[in-house]
Amino acid sequence: MGRAGAGPPFDGPVMDGDLATLAWLIELGADEAIGDVAVDRFALAATAAPVVAARPTAPLPAATATPQVAGNPPTLPAAALADAHGLAAGAADLSALRDAMAAFDGCALKLGARSLVFADGLPGAHVMIVGEAPGREEDRAGLPFVGRSGQLLDRMLAAIGLDRRAEDPARAVYITNVLPWRPPENREPSSDEIAMLKAFLVRHIALAAPRVLFLMGKTAAGTLMETATGITRLRGTWTQVLGRPALPTLHPAALLRNPVQKRLAWADLLALRAHLDGASP
Repeated sequence: MGRAGAGPPFDGPVMDGDLATLAWLIELGADEAIGDVAVDRFALAATAAPVVAARPTAPLPAATATPQVAGNPPTLPAAALADAHGLAAGAADLSALRDAMAAFDGCALKLGARSLVFADGLPGAHVMIVGEAPGREEDRAGLPFVGRSGQLLDRMLAAIGLDRRAEDPARAVYITNVLPWRPPENREPSSDEIAMLKAFLVRHIALAAPRVLFLMGKTAAGTLMETATGITRLRGTWTQVLGRPALPTLHPAALLRNPVQKRLAWADLLALRAHLDGASP
């Protein structure tokens, strides 16, 4: 376990200053510098042309407006939702499920993504990890958790004897996300997107048939546990999801933003290890 007071074994060097800021901007998807000289927006405002008031326009007909009432569930196209459920239910194996997801056109995220990010690791592994959505590196590679978050995840798994490249189901993991396509600018998934694609995730879990689910982050935990409770309150407590033991934990991206929380993630990893070893419910 290391010296008293030491961090978890997957902890690594933390960058600071401008380098850390640059790394974080790259992680968010920034890939181009607009200019090498700062723009004084206040000076621009002082010399800007006067604003001409727009001519008032007639209001839209009531039939074209969609009222937004707080607390209402997301409104989804019924045909697309039925199509998603039908395609998911008709998939007899993981290969067929991947083909079904690739053929589904009911989610606009597909139009802006490079890749369908389906899964990685060993089908049939005892542990199935569910994350949120692909990021930029995942979209490029077509695999989940391959960017900085994925590198941290690999170190976390290695700390308890697991490896996504292992061929033994007891040591391997199988990894997927709630969404298979990258949201623009790595934004959080919307409730409509989650509801539209949840049938595929549920079918994915059934076909992969893991013994344990490891839910990384609030999107994965909230989607499968059907709760709006924050992940810091959910993490570390075993629950049942789709008839399987499930343990919510913090997403590696959150640990990169707030390294002090690695201590909590380490406690969750130890709980997962104990469960796999038969020493936990």
